[in-house]
Amino acid sequence: MPKPKKRGSNHQRGAGGQPRNVQPFSDEDASIETMSHCSGFSDPASFTEDGPEVDEEATQEDLEYKLKGFIDLTLDKSAKTRQAALESLKSAFSSKILYEFVMERRMTLTDSIERCIKKGSKSDEQCAAAGLACLLCVQMGSGIESEEIFKTLGPVLKKIVCDGTASIQARQACATCLGICCFIVTDDITELYSTMECLETTFTKAYQRDRDTNGVSSSHNTVLHISALLAWTLLLTICPVNEVKKKIEMHLHKLPSLLSCDDLNMRIAAGETLALLFELARETDADFFYEDMDLLTEKLRALATDGNKHRAKVDKRKQRSVFRDVLRAVEERDFPTEMVKFGPERMYIDSWVKKQTYDTFKEILGSGMQYHLQSNDFLRNVFELGPPVMLDAATLKTMKISRFERHLYNSAAFKARTKARSKCRDKRADVGEFF
Repeated sequence: MPKPKKRGSNHQRGAGGQPRNVQPFSDEDASIETMSHCSGFSDPASFTEDGPEVDEEATQEDLEYKLKGFIDLTLDKSAKTRQAALESLKSAFSSKILYEFVMERRMTLTDSIERCIKKGSKSDEQCAAAGLACLLCVQMGSGIESEEIFKTLGPVLKKIVCDGTASIQARQACATCLGICCFIVTDDITELYSTMECLETTFTKAYQRDRDTNGVSSSHNTVLHISALLAWTLLLTICPVNEVKKKIEMHLHKLPSLLSCDDLNMRIAAGETLALLFELARETDADFFYEDMDLLTEKLRALATDGNKHRAKVDKRKQRSVFRDVLRAVEERDFPTEMVKFGPERMYIDSWVKKQTYDTFKEILGSGMQYHLQSNDFLRNVFELGPPVMLDAATLKTMKISRFERHLYNSAAFKARTKARSKCRDKRADVGEFF
């Protein structure tokens, strides 16, 4: 039986912790270099040329003790306290590599996440727990331990996604989590197909048209359908060729109906999914032919030049930009290559598959995306970046101006700004004659 594409695993390590006073995880914690001394990587953004030396071991111990406190608080009776603890753990996991810390506590974390998703009294808590589950798998990467986590959380996530009585926000977060975790850990083709079927059952409901309207009826379920569609699309990128062909044949003639949806985000999600499907179809079949090409390109061109006065200008600009690229992909097989910079490295996003994968992980990692691209073995394997780049102190110094030079620049800018503002405020300034 064929297997889905296997992803890499993390091998970063952390240190143990000693008791200290627990304080909330803050942006300051995230900015301090707390990686393991075994990782062989230093974050350029945290390097200070002439600042005091930081006791990394003590800082790591401080951070880990805080995190242990947050894990304990996920069991608190107060929903507000549990949610705050989950959010703090999310912040730490997105900004640091904590492989050994997570490895030692993965089952405790999994139990806490499962409990918060199942019994969370509010959708915000369930959303935070689902988000933490994504980051837990990102930290762990592919491997047996991650598969154990998914075996526990997968059924819970599927149940929430399919539960019509659960809040839409919770179902949406669980759909996204289900797709990302399956993408990271699944080495079982049957589990991959089962997960895709769950997501498929959810987003295909958006295909249903209202009999009294010409377009797709909008509903409060739209955000759920969007998340399920994007998660399904992500998993499609790691499917065997034969399965890809089946899914393309099944959905390619239905997806264009979503381009008429009232919701901008649904139109964009459908458009980008179409572009990705065309890309995969042409890669798997050199003679691929789409019968309704003229009708589809007409729809895409209308969206790429939309001047509807009833839509906000910002929405129209965003839609036109996206659909110009989608139209080029469908008509000309072209993709506008983008470059992503992180530290001394560069990565080129040169396909819709790569863009979909990058956008997905950027959504859950946020500002920590660059850091993880530099040092997370799993993500580097996904994007074929090779092992983390080793940087010595001399190289880091050349990458950042000195504190004195930065001070001179800021002083000059401040003086110029003050001078300009003073002219505007000076009562003696010539304002012209009005009489």
